[in-house]
Amino acid sequence: MGRAEFIAMMAFLMALNALAIDIMLPGLQQIGAALNVENENHRQYVVSAYLIGFGFAQLFYGPIADRFGRRMPMIFGLGIYVVSSLAVVFVPSFGMLLLLRFIQGIGSAATRVITVSIVRDVFGGRQMAEVMSLIMMVFMVIPVVAPGTGQVIMLFGDWHWIFVFMAAIALIVGTWMFMRLPETLAPEDMRPFTPKVILDGFRIVLTNRVALCYTIASTFIFGALFGFINSAQQIYVGIYGLGVWFPVAFAAVALFMALASFVNAKLVGRFGMRKLSHGSLLGFIGINALWLAVQLLGPQPMPFALFLSFFALAMFQFGWIGSNFNSLAMEPLGHVAGTASSVLGFMGTIGGSLIGAAIGQAFDGTALPMVTGFFVVGFIGLIFVLIGEKGRLFHAHNKPV
Repeated sequence: MGRAEFIAMMAFLMALNALAIDIMLPGLQQIGAALNVENENHRQYVVSAYLIGFGFAQLFYGPIADRFGRRMPMIFGLGIYVVSSLAVVFVPSFGMLLLLRFIQGIGSAATRVITVSIVRDVFGGRQMAEVMSLIMMVFMVIPVVAPGTGQVIMLFGDWHWIFVFMAAIALIVGTWMFMRLPETLAPEDMRPFTPKVILDGFRIVLTNRVALCYTIASTFIFGALFGFINSAQQIYVGIYGLGVWFPVAFAAVALFMALASFVNAKLVGRFGMRKLSHGSLLGFIGINALWLAVQLLGPQPMPFALFLSFFALAMFQFGWIGSNFNSLAMEPLGHVAGTASSVLGFMGTIGGSLIGAAIGQAFDGTALPMVTGFFVVGFIGLIFVLIGEKGRLFHAHNKPV
């Protein structure tokens, strides 16, 4: 398989996760009405239930993929994703919907853990960061098109068809992967699937200072993104009254993130992961500090063009942080890539979803809780980066490859 096809396949596998979240955002109001959800904030549980299943399941896929290879566990996870998506069509209650979303997250966890493991099998160092940036660029196209796709689907049918569409896309991507992707785990790197070996792999990951600190830092940064996703519909539609234009505003910000990932792929080989990600983290904090000041002292609500500008600039920085932090965390753990991807993915998803849920549930009819959350998580992320780097920023450890 060529490099372009490999990157495209990995991007589409990871994009199934974003699709499961973003395509249904325009339908949250209809889902709540159909299943008698009275509290608007409770509709956010449709996102949170998925993320919890997605997060916890990652702990299991890594050790399994380190023992049995990458292909079959991925196919198993995709099967769960497809079946649970189709089962939602027949859901009788909001509680059952949340359970199926949890199960869908369990299936989708394979696409995150095993995809990162496959990339680490094939690439390392700055090459991995470059490839992950290109994957993230394609991945970020999903938030651009998914909400609009969900809106279009509901023009011709009800919200159930959104889940049928998800199942169909997963089936297509899974078939492509089954036919074209060879096994990437070298036989000598397979690890026994025993409690002792699994726990030893967890120990290796959790005792690596750089990997652990970058994972915790990215967890807080991703918490900001999840916080926005949880309250996006309430902010765009409830505060700014965008209505059917909500997907367009959502897509505009996602385009900035995709552009950032593309630029990062072009620059990371020259400047390195640390210089780019450390600079963007400081930029993220600075932009959010100014945004918070305007939010507190300016008119309420702030003009939509100003709100969208601040948000787009913050998310541009996020596009440089995400792939680089992930590569920095995985770099010293190539010999246990599956287990490392599991542990780091579990921490990032569960921690990020809980932080995001806290930000989302704090919604009070204004954007202040979200903006405050963005600033706080950025500052906490910086603290953990400083711990991981022993107080030194912008110091390149890796030579170009």
